[in-house]
Amino acid sequence: MATNLRDVAAPEQTLSPKEEAFEKWRNTIGLFLGPILALTIYLIDMPSLEPKAHILAAILSWTVVWWICEPIPLPMSALLSSVLCVVFGVADAKTVFAPYADPIIYLFLGSFMLAEAMALHGLDKRFAYAIMSMKWVGNSTGRILLAFGVICAFLSMWISNTAATAMMFPIALGIVYAMADITAKQAGTGVDPLKLRFGTGMMLMAAYAASAGGVATPVGTPPNLIGIAMIEKFCGVKIAFFHWMSFAVPLVLLNFALLYFLMYFLHKPEVARVQGGTEFVAEQRAQLGPWTRGQKNALLCFLITVILWLIPGILAVLYGESSPTAKSYGKIMPEGVAAIIGAALLFLLPVDWRQREFTLSWKQAKRIDWGTLLLFGGGITLGTMMFQTKLAAVIGTSLLAMSGATSVWGITLGAILIAIFVSETSSNTASANMVIPVMIALAQAAGVNPIPPAIGATIGASWGFMLPVSTPPNAIVYGSGMVPITAMIRAGILFDILGALVIWAGLYLLLPLVGLA
Repeated sequence: MATNLRDVAAPEQTLSPKEEAFEKWRNTIGLFLGPILALTIYLIDMPSLEPKAHILAAILSWTVVWWICEPIPLPMSALLSSVLCVVFGVADAKTVFAPYADPIIYLFLGSFMLAEAMALHGLDKRFAYAIMSMKWVGNSTGRILLAFGVICAFLSMWISNTAATAMMFPIALGIVYAMADITAKQAGTGVDPLKLRFGTGMMLMAAYAASAGGVATPVGTPPNLIGIAMIEKFCGVKIAFFHWMSFAVPLVLLNFALLYFLMYFLHKPEVARVQGGTEFVAEQRAQLGPWTRGQKNALLCFLITVILWLIPGILAVLYGESSPTAKSYGKIMPEGVAAIIGAALLFLLPVDWRQREFTLSWKQAKRIDWGTLLLFGGGITLGTMMFQTKLAAVIGTSLLAMSGATSVWGITLGAILIAIFVSETSSNTASANMVIPVMIALAQAAGVNPIPPAIGATIGASWGFMLPVSTPPNAIVYGSGMVPITAMIRAGILFDILGALVIWAGLYLLLPLVGLA
């Protein structure tokens, strides 16, 4: 079996005195600020909210503060928010805890097990060194980041952002651990991969590039299909597959360029060029030796899962996203089921049949990040409750009223920002379902073309980057341990705001050219 860098003891993580003081201050302030803010919101008279929505607003404020300040572990904050929803009567326990068994949780579960198997057998290192050995990448850490981001964004055009991130996640881990090995060799001391700025940048690039890339095609992310369907239903305009791509692909290119520079300069790699990196990579690839049975098995499971993820996009291109064939496949083989099939095969394919040793054992599988599953389950619960109590709709209309937007492009900017805001605490699908109809109705009431605001809300629903619960890719990379919550919030806020402006400007320029404004 190939030696895996994860098996090498990393130096214990340490914080500087200033960092320790900041963390203690952040945790302590958040511990008391969360419940105080919740009580304040609960006591304020809010006639526009139903009683359950009012209570949920208080719980949501408490939870978000604790997610930002981390006085207790994030998964426990998510569970506590669900418990509070039950205790204070927002919904019954069966309704509140049902999202913890949402199919997307099983996509996480299967993906994490596939990543664990790939790491265990060193397959992630093979992928990582293959990418790093490409001639145009060379010794440049910046080009490694760029190449990886391009692959993530391209994949997510045809499969969901979650599947794309799950697919690239173990490869990103392999690249970071390989880079840590190179850096340690140069420095002559141990290097903790979890502390590398390069690792944080790679993880966030995987999540953000996948979410941004999904905007490019109708099948790239669920909000696109929801928006196209609602525009046809409520506006009487059908946007064809390649008609959507005519304005969405240029938007993705612009935003990817923005994302690359953000990731590079916010998490600037410890070294711009890895001296001797090319030779080191060649040496390490040679040392990997021939493929082991475990690597072949892990790759087979991985490829089977990827093919199952790709088939819906292929069927949509061949027959149309609303065709019976595409719908039937999506019903019997959703992404979560495909991931579990791939993970189950790991326990069936033998590495040594005589010893009854299989590609992955349960003892090994238990090492995955179960906390992230709980964290995202709590996020789905909050999003569902916001939708059911109409809290999100009230927040959206209130924010738009405060902005005073009346023109088509003023409403479009408001639609983008509101969709982004809502998507930070609920799934992109829930955000799209909540925000798009509201924006169409507001535009029609204002007597302006509702298509630009609807498209703006559709794209904005995929633009939640600030928290681990904002979108599944964020949760997946947060589970790596390489992304501090403060780093995700900082990068997420910047990409939210700057990306929103790029989306608005892009739609302003492109929609008239393609006949949609």
